This record gives sequence, structure tokens and C-alpha cells, in this order.
Amino acid sequence: MAYAQLKPISQQTIVLTGATSGIGLATARLASERGARLLLVARNEDALKQVCAELTAKGGRAEYAVADVADRAQVDAAAARAVALFGGFDSWINDAGAFIYGAIEDVPLEDQRRLFDVVYWGVVHGMLAASAQLKSRGGSIINVGSVLGEIAIPFQGPYCAAKFAVKGFTEAFRRETEAAGQPISITLIKPAAINTSFMEHARNAIGSPGTRNPPPAYDPHLVARAILHAVEHKMRDITIGGLGGESMVLANRVAPRAMDWMFATFGKFAQTTEHKGDLAQRDNLYEVREDLHERSTLKPFTRKTSLLLEAQINPVATAVAAGLGAVLLGAAARRRR
Repeated sequence: MAYAQLKPISQQTIVLTGATSGIGLATARLASERGARLLLVARNEDALKQVCAELTAKGGRAEYAVADVADRAQVDAAAARAVALFGGFDSWINDAGAFIYGAIEDVPLEDQRRLFDVVYWGVVHGMLAASAQLKSRGGSIINVGSVLGEIAIPFQGPYCAAKFAVKGFTEAFRRETEAAGQPISITLIKPAAINTSFMEHARNAIGSPGTRNPPPAYDPHLVARAILHAVEHKMRDITIGGLGGESMVLANRVAPRAMDWMFATFGKFAQTTEHKGDLAQRDNLYEVREDLHERSTLKPFTRKTSLLLEAQINPVATAVAAGLGAVLLGAAARRRR
């Protein structure tokens, strides 16, 4: 079996989809700061040009390819452009997304299919394009999934279903590449609710002026850190967010009927708001809307740290800190006695 030999980020060429907003934009900026060469992929050519100009002005190397990831030919063309410009690539990050809020019966099937075309088939197209290059040279594929690929919530049914499918496809593809002895590291990133333009970019079929994610929200830079850690280190999965993330998944396994009641009772309230958000960004399911925002204009309470993330990407340091904390607590208890 071949093992992926992953280079330092400063020596890598990275292809990144969904690069003009939210997690993708935060990742592009952080990767460029760390010296990566970038091919940025999205539908919005004007936004792509602005991001590339920004990163180049700061001393980075960034090129772009306009592509809708729902179209395999466009994704393959983006991969070919990376080869033409850079001679190949070392990592491919599937981040592009599409979002709908609404009861399943109220969301037209054509909209649900479009969401699947982007969220699920976009990952499939990206993985096939990436593996065709990486199976011989080695590298990493990073898929941005979601904790909603582990637990489904009401009023985001199609999105949850697509993320469940992303998880299944990622696991199957990983096992097939390992069986074939291909030197590719495949990582599934599972964010909890993240403070991005997700809420504004979503199509709103829920019947409220605005939409939001159930709190707490986490900063997109935490997800960017997780993605870039996986670019350099072989990781199977990384979850961002214990509260509202891993804790919800665990609760759903232990007490599913209690979670049914909670979501049935509070699910709609937790995802709706009277604030319309930035209408210039609203609903990019089919058409490009305003981009270049890492965070939502709704300004939800946002956690800037995730202890769960730190434990996954810095396990030794976390264990040492936990051990030191236990020693200090023990010493304090003895002094009190």
C-alpha cells in the first residue's frame, strides 16, 4: 500500500472550489499567507479577479478558473488549467456549496436537485478530477462536509441529505484508493454552524424574512485552519465545534427521540429571524450574487476557538495541557484540605 507524502503548504499548489466567500475565501487567504500557490475556482469571475489581485498584491501567487462544480466538464477544465499553469497540483479542496431553508414539501424538486448537483455531485466531480492527477504523484483531497452529514435537522432537509451523501462517497472513495494503493490522503472536514454568508446565500422557502443557523456559530478561520492542517497531515476526519457540533451528534445517537422533540419544538425558531440580512447576497442557488464576504452580516454570536479542533490537530499539546491542569487541580485540592 502506498502512503501519501504531503508537502509543507509553502511548497504546494492547491486547487480550491467555492473560493470567493465564507470558508473558501478564509482558506484562500490563509493558504496564500503560508506560501501556497493557488488556483481558485468559483462561478463569480469578478470576485475571483478581486481575490487573486488581493493575494498577488500581498506577494502570493493566485490564478483562477471560472466553473460551476455541478458541471463535470467545467471542473475537469479547472483541473487542466492548474496543470497548464503550475504543472499540476498537490491538494484539491472541495468547498463549493448551495443552501436552501424550507420544509421539504415546500421546496420544489428542481431546487432540491440543483442543491444536490452542487453539494454532492460537485464533490464527486472534484474528487474524480483530483484523483486522476494525484494517483500517480500523491497529495491530498479535502472535502468540506458538515456535522449535518451526521445529524439531520428540519428545514434544511435537502442540504442534510446531500451532506450525508458526501460523507458516504468520501468514505467509499477513501477505501477504494487505499485498496488500489494510491498515495492520496482523503479528509472529511465536518464544521458545525459557521458564521459565513451561508444564511444570505441560501434560498429562503421557510416563510420568514431572514434565515440563520442554530447557535452557537464558529468563526470560518477555524475551518480554514482545519483544512490546511489536513493539507499537510494525513487525517481521516476533523470536526469543528463541540457545542452544537459533536455534542449534538452524540446526543442524537444516545437519545434520538429526545432530539426529535427538541428539533420539532425549536427547530424553526432557531433558524429564522426578522433580519433580512444583505439582500445583495441573497439566493445564489442558480445565479451569482454578491461575494467577497467571509462572515454573515447577521453578526451571530461567534466562537473564535474550538477546543475540539485543538484536540484533533494538536493532540500531544492538548494531552499535556490536560495533564498539567489535572496536576494543578489536585495540588489546589490538597492545599484546601
